[in-house]
Amino acid sequence: MNAAHPTGRLNAYTDYKPSGVEWLGDVPSHWAMSRGKALLVPIDLRSTTGSEELLTVSARHGIVPRTTANVTMFKAESYVGYKLCWPGDLVVNSLWAWAHGLGVSEHHGIVSSAYGVYRPLQNANGRFIHLLIRSIPFQWELQVRSKGIWISRLQLTDEALLGAPFPLPPLPEQRAIVRYLDYVDRRIRRYVAAKRKLTALLEEERQAVVNRAVTRGLDPDVSLKPSGVEWLGEVPEHWEVRRLKTLAAIATGGRDTINRKEDGLYPFFVRSQTSERIDTWSFEGEAVLTAGDGVGVGKVFHYVNGKFDYHQRVYKFSDFRRVLGKFFYHYIRSTLRNEVFQGTAKSTVDSLRLPMLQNFPVATPPLSEQREIFKFLDKATAAIDAAIDRTRRQVELVEEYRTPAHRRRGDRQA
Repeated sequence: MNAAHPTGRLNAYTDYKPSGVEWLGDVPSHWAMSRGKALLVPIDLRSTTGSEELLTVSARHGIVPRTTANVTMFKAESYVGYKLCWPGDLVVNSLWAWAHGLGVSEHHGIVSSAYGVYRPLQNANGRFIHLLIRSIPFQWELQVRSKGIWISRLQLTDEALLGAPFPLPPLPEQRAIVRYLDYVDRRIRRYVAAKRKLTALLEEERQAVVNRAVTRGLDPDVSLKPSGVEWLGEVPEHWEVRRLKTLAAIATGGRDTINRKEDGLYPFFVRSQTSERIDTWSFEGEAVLTAGDGVGVGKVFHYVNGKFDYHQRVYKFSDFRRVLGKFFYHYIRSTLRNEVFQGTAKSTVDSLRLPMLQNFPVATPPLSEQREIFKFLDKATAAIDAAIDRTRRQVELVEEYRTPAHRRRGDRQA
């Protein structure tokens, strides 16, 4: 048997044979091709008290406790009669099996009586079955076998699942494949955690550079004075602190998300850092936009100069006076959260209120100094932004690698 090396290297097989399954292709010659009924037995044991831990299906993780899944589903008056399952049992939400609505449980508990519960026989390793049935190719097999009128009501019957083809290595080899995939997964998780920590540090560095420039200027020896705003602290002596309503016009958009067009002619700014496209425009010129409600409050900002449209829950700042648009963009992006989250321990708020924005304090240097500041920031943050983008892309790529590494069938190597 060629098994996975403990360091993560793969030993290639020497001989293959046709599997007889289109999505699978060739498999190692010593592997068996079995139907589900040869390795899974339906189990239908019911709770007599309904007091066991309530489990559900997570498309991301498989079978998890209902509280862990963070779902808001109805609560039954009684869970008596719900199906029992034990660690190692395959649990299937028959209506969502084709969309990762299944997995081998690591918990003892109860699941909906509409779910299917199956126990692997001695020739099948439960963890191997879990990885196999949640792999991308096998999901295609489950979708084909699920029948119904429309996609949200496709149902996988017992007969369909038990008739599905399963590539089955010898049991020791199944365990070796599982060890290898778990080893790779642990390494990837550590790598992703380290990269995300680096991203957070880079974002903190960026925030510090910007905040210092837009509230203290570029001269480290400048004389300071109290700003009169607690979170703003001291500002350069020759700067003025003005209310936002004296510096820009404030408006909200008139469009909704349903108005977006994939190949629209103009940018469409919604409550996300990613903009959409649309075929209409309601403003032309220089503007700064921010999310008016949702998770993007105090976190989503856009600078734009041209024709665009924007969501009805997005605020637009334009027609700037005594402040340059780019300086204002850097300033509000760096400081608005101080006002938004003042006096609250929450990381999100429901919405931004117009009076708060109108009276938001803006520390304003002379226009010539504003220009120096945003030119400095454009250069100073470019390298940091590039490093952040590069790190995020590295995480995306390794997670793309992790998905097939965790879900591909492993028919070429073990």
